[in-house]
Amino acid sequence: MYLLPYPKYKPSGVEWLGDVPEHWESRRFGYLFRFYSGGTPSTSESELWDGDLPWVSSKDMKSMVISDTEDHISEEAVCKSSTCKMPANSLLMVNRSGILRHSIPAAIITREMAINQDIRGCVPVNGVDPKFIAYLIEGNQPALLALWRQQGATVESLTFESVKTTNLHLPDLTEQQSIAAFLDRETGRMDRLMAKKRELIERLKEKRTALISRTVTRGLPPAAARAAGLPANPPLKPSGLDWLGDIPKHWDVKQLKWAIKFQRGHDLPSDEREEGSIPLVTSAGTSAFISKAAAKGPGIVTGRYGTIGEFYLVETDYWPLNTSLYSIELRGNNISFLRYMLMHLSPLFLLNANKSAVPGVDRNDIHPTMTAVPPLPEQTAIAAHLDKETAKLDALVGKVEEAVERLQEYRTALITAAVTGKIDVRMSSLNGNYCVDTEKGTA
Repeated sequence: MYLLPYPKYKPSGVEWLGDVPEHWESRRFGYLFRFYSGGTPSTSESELWDGDLPWVSSKDMKSMVISDTEDHISEEAVCKSSTCKMPANSLLMVNRSGILRHSIPAAIITREMAINQDIRGCVPVNGVDPKFIAYLIEGNQPALLALWRQQGATVESLTFESVKTTNLHLPDLTEQQSIAAFLDRETGRMDRLMAKKRELIERLKEKRTALISRTVTRGLPPAAARAAGLPANPPLKPSGLDWLGDIPKHWDVKQLKWAIKFQRGHDLPSDEREEGSIPLVTSAGTSAFISKAAAKGPGIVTGRYGTIGEFYLVETDYWPLNTSLYSIELRGNNISFLRYMLMHLSPLFLLNANKSAVPGVDRNDIHPTMTAVPPLPEQTAIAAHLDKETAKLDALVGKVEEAVERLQEYRTALITAAVTGKIDVRMSSLNGNYCVDTEKGTA
């Protein structure tokens, strides 16, 4: 069956809610719960942190149901600090966090837990299902953020007076539970499907990495080599490096600085930047376009600080910022091949970056790295082959990511429709059967 609207509706009087089923009642949020604040036990008293009582902070609010936490405290900590214990089936909301710029994390706890000062605990009273309210919050984030977020606060936070005075339109407890059960089942299905698709994305990315590593250390596969007029299955020789293994006999092994040489980027204060067509390249890639260049293109830029282990090919003249390293000598090599070779060496950049307390790449540390370098014609053929094959994998990743995005959008729309009464899910909650109206975009 299709999920149809309720038989009759009435105006809710709330702009973001619109019309609601005729039998739903207006109830103020503050009448539905008792509210509690939390706290943090003293870090100087280790015995307060040696216990079995879960202690919820913002980092634990990553899913709608919390069965355990990263940190635990003792019963003594509850007595000696401002934290409090919340009973099982309480609704928790993040009260203060940078997360509140974009969302309002809400969760249900499955057992007794304590909360810290950034969490507000809500114990249900007066016939309300906390899971239904958690879904209501998740499905109406923009509207509720506009109502509840404290304006002009140094730290993003909710104004709980606004939370308490918000009017919600709700069905009776049995129907709330029916809607929550429906959403548990259907969002669970979508979450499992999205998890499988994200796993596929990771496998495709791993395949891409393996393809690049195999090709820049062993050469082209036989068919591609013959098509490029190169020897197929050339004899191998030991590279002399355990991590590199055997390489084609006619390839050279040399220090990285004799294949490509890097230089530290250049500072450019914001007030000295004029808008133009020259790429301003940081450790995370092109961030803006300015009026002057400090380096001739084409070049390769990588992170010195910030994002490390990524490599950006810049075709035009550009300005490499001081958070980056940029190529000043390509030594007559194919620049696209060099970029793929550097991708293979990315773990060594990360390893060198972690030598100090503040992660950063020193060109003097990475220049002595040994690497395999084929003759120029073979570099060109390898780069062309990898361009084609990685483009195929990137296209597949893009399609799967698009599917995940559509599923996430549908998941949010389904939650919103169910908790605001736009669709009647009562019968489907009982028998689990329904169809999707793809033309209308509703279930």
